[in-house]
Amino acid sequence: MGRVNDPVICSAKGCRAPARWVLAWNNPKLHTPDRRKTWLACDDHRESLSAFLGARSFLKEVVALAEWDGGSGSGRPQPPTAG
Repeated sequence: MGRVNDPVICSAKGCRAPARWVLAWNNPKLHTPDRRKTWLACDDHRESLSAFLGARSFLKEVVALAEWDGGSGSGRPQPPTAG
């Protein structure tokens, strides 16, 4: 897990841009309905990452990073999760 002051980086492969969006998703074949995994997106990758998750019916919510709570109360997303 990163340090509190580490920059939050886009989840797109090879992208090192600052993330501005949180894409909350779950795979209903693997996760309970209330579980939310997260990918982070910069402005340039928000649409493509959303489309990838949406095509699989995994995308649940897209929220500005500044507004994301993620249930942690910290206002800071957890690191992106796989699977």
